[in-house]
Amino acid sequence: MTSHSRHGERRGGLWKDNSLTLAFGTAFLLTLLGQALAGHAEFNEQLAVGDFHQLSFGEYVMSSDFAVDVTENWQSEFLQFFLYIFGTVWLVQRGSPESKKPQEKGPESDRDQRMGEHAREDSPRWAGTEDWRQRVYSRSLGLLMGLVFLLSWLAQSISGVAAHNEQQLRQLQDPISWGAYLASPEFWSRTLQNWQSELLAVASMVILSVYLRQRGSPESKPVGAPHSATGIEG
Repeated sequence: MTSHSRHGERRGGLWKDNSLTLAFGTAFLLTLLGQALAGHAEFNEQLAVGDFHQLSFGEYVMSSDFAVDVTENWQSEFLQFFLYIFGTVWLVQRGSPESKKPQEKGPESDRDQRMGEHAREDSPRWAGTEDWRQRVYSRSLGLLMGLVFLLSWLAQSISGVAAHNEQQLRQLQDPISWGAYLASPEFWSRTLQNWQSELLAVASMVILSVYLRQRGSPESKPVGAPHSATGIEG
């Protein structure tokens, strides 16, 4: 037996081992920059119509208008992951690789989850504990997604009311309070238009993966797997 087979798969270098994260992380930064450039141009066009002082690129990036546009998308994405992570513990879709098998729904046993006395030598340290650390770690992914959702939603509301009040002042109208903005149609229009798109995307992925395939993707079943096969990846 070779050394690398005893200790797991041979590492392939920074890019090979992390290409999925690096590729999407780079694409995120590029699209964020593109959004900032396009948003800056659009915002200054709106200011020019009203004969207001235009912002530099740096001023725009630090503005509440840019912040609300960014955070309203972030909060909906993390809400999607939060709901999906916790929802798939109990909810199933027969035939989808995105779902557990119907008979496996629920939090599963400590043996299946390699927790407590069933933890292995290579298991995360907190998985082998039997106190609050195990309870927190066993739900840490969903909890973090939920926390980031709440923080980004809070950031959206704060930057949103600031952007709204700046527009109010430019139109010589009175600003409103944070609470009034939370109850406003503008806030909920921004919020719900993102939520519905994320939920539609998840529902579509779950049901379409029952009948359609993508060769080589872990998000798909093997091409020749029957439509009824559940919880297997290609």
